[in-house]
Amino acid sequence: MLFIFKGGTMKTKQSLISFVGLIAMQATSFNPAQAAESTSIKAPSVPITGNPLGAGSDQLVVPVYVLSGRELSITRESTIGETLTGTPGVSSSYFGPNASRPIIRGMDGDRVRIMQNGVGALDASSLSPDHAVAIDPLIAEQIEVIRGPATVLYGAGAIGGVVNVIDHRIPKEPLNGVMGRGETRFGGADNERSGAAVIDVGNGTFAIHADVYTRKTDDLSIPSSAQNKLIGSGRAEHVNKGKLANSAAKSDGGAFGASLTFDKGHVGVSYSESNNFYGTVAEPSVKVHMKSKRWDFSSEAHHLESFIERVKFRMAFTDYKHQEIDDGTIGTTFLNKGVESTLEAGHAKIGNLSGVIGLQTQNTRFSALGDEAFVPSTRTSSQGVYLYEELPIDRLKLSVGGRIDKTTVKSAGGGADDQNTLLPKFGDATSKQFTPKNLSAGALFSIDEHWGIATNITHTERAPTQNELFSNGAHVATNQYEVGNKNLAVEKANGIDAQIRWKSQKHSFNISAFYTKFDNFINVYNTGIINEGLKEANTIGVPATFTGMEAQGKFRIYEGIGDLDLNVRGDYVRATNEITDTPLSRIAPMRIGTGLDYQFAGFASKVDVLHGFKQDRVATNELATDGYTLVNATISYRLKTALHLEAFAKARNLLDEDIRDHSSFLKEIAPMGGRSVLFGLRGEF
Repeated sequence: MLFIFKGGTMKTKQSLISFVGLIAMQATSFNPAQAAESTSIKAPSVPITGNPLGAGSDQLVVPVYVLSGRELSITRESTIGETLTGTPGVSSSYFGPNASRPIIRGMDGDRVRIMQNGVGALDASSLSPDHAVAIDPLIAEQIEVIRGPATVLYGAGAIGGVVNVIDHRIPKEPLNGVMGRGETRFGGADNERSGAAVIDVGNGTFAIHADVYTRKTDDLSIPSSAQNKLIGSGRAEHVNKGKLANSAAKSDGGAFGASLTFDKGHVGVSYSESNNFYGTVAEPSVKVHMKSKRWDFSSEAHHLESFIERVKFRMAFTDYKHQEIDDGTIGTTFLNKGVESTLEAGHAKIGNLSGVIGLQTQNTRFSALGDEAFVPSTRTSSQGVYLYEELPIDRLKLSVGGRIDKTTVKSAGGGADDQNTLLPKFGDATSKQFTPKNLSAGALFSIDEHWGIATNITHTERAPTQNELFSNGAHVATNQYEVGNKNLAVEKANGIDAQIRWKSQKHSFNISAFYTKFDNFINVYNTGIINEGLKEANTIGVPATFTGMEAQGKFRIYEGIGDLDLNVRGDYVRATNEITDTPLSRIAPMRIGTGLDYQFAGFASKVDVLHGFKQDRVATNELATDGYTLVNATISYRLKTALHLEAFAKARNLLDEDIRDHSSFLKEIAPMGGRSVLFGLRGEF
């Protein structure tokens, strides 16, 4: 169930605007339940907090999807990846119900940058698919997804896109009074029992924030014959029927923040902790205990009467620990301590030209301790300078940006080899330095009040990561013996993205296509050699192309006794190794979705159908996955109480289909949850 409290003089925007989409054959689902709050509410353009010029979602050149308010409350799952999967262009790395990162346009890992309030999450989730993201969706107030390269503003790790989770733990606007929200829920395929509470108090100048959350789940219920595990002969056997073994979890966390707010800015700080204890699914006896402690600092001064009219500074320090526990014994420990900061200055308009210049720094110390450590202890530091400008000319808006980074990755080396000789497993201590350069140019042309066209051309570069450079060992989560490559060069790609947008009163639709060509797409490829009982996979860069389309639309088809909307969506990605002319691995199949949203007074309901096609365009030695049809439904009713309580029920996988997520490393042993119903209650004051 759920609560959401709201009050005082501070206004919170609660609208879901699914924006910009692009795909080859179809379209997407939109915001339903919002109209139940008030039949007269119009969905505004949602401001994108990550955009330096504060533009709304329909004013940006790049494709953006925003999830907030009631729709976020109903949509949220246990992980960020599962919360966003199914939206156009986004799939997940599903490693069971407890660890899942978003995959954007077929790209994952360090090509998708996950941020919290505009600053990197600084966890170790990109290192391995069994590492959970250290952000819980229960506390999220808004989630923004930028599809496609966003490297100029957010760093060289954003070739695939950006996911920015907003939690308002540092109040940034004057608050005079008390406001809050809360939610609680139970049920679902994993028998979830969860709750969250958020409160903000202020006197117009000083504001404080506090939040707390907890979640507990059991082993995931799956269709009765669902867990198929390949065995040596190539046959399949059914194991653990009805339950996904070792998928139970419990997590909790909270935060406290405070800030001083002024007419022209704010300064504030927050401290948060999160704890997560979950099974890894791939290994029945292994549990993970993850703990993250984080300090955030934020300040901004705006409407300054000078050439520099706005200055913003953000910084976060994270102390992250991930322990893998086998039958009660700690096996491998991953530690990551890091600090990231961004200083951004916006200049006054030069004619119609507006823009920002920024400086971003990051410094992390990573350690992997234990017998199963497959990467050495490393230190990574980067410093980047960027410039972004926009120029509106009548109906045309032009944008241009550039960025240059200096990245240094140092390995401590060491580690004993299998024969316990003096030869270090990770070699001698060494240092590698890279200078990624990123450029983008875009245009948004409003043909008339209904139609618009946008295009974006990018050159992106990404420095190799610590594991791509220095790994050497058995990586149980991917069932490979991974070998890094110290001779890797900067990963380079050129891409183009084009979109057509249409909006008329309560109807909207957009479709776009993208093409990205990599000179050297860095990935691990099986060599055919068996090392420590696992297939050896070397890290190399190969020419590769990613092409695809996404689309989404919302159409009001009835007004009278309530409102009825038709939603459509779809996406498609095709990724190819250009040397061998073979598919890249774990690319989600084409998906088509449709749904109906109905709202009347305090009542809202939604039925959504998503069809994923069979994926038989697979990499060498990769399993094909069957098609599926996922049917979900939700209903909600707003109670007439002082706390604005709203009850809801959410049914998933009504057809009880055996759904294998092709982008998952565990598609052969870890299906999605079976038919289930989750109940919730939320309120706000």
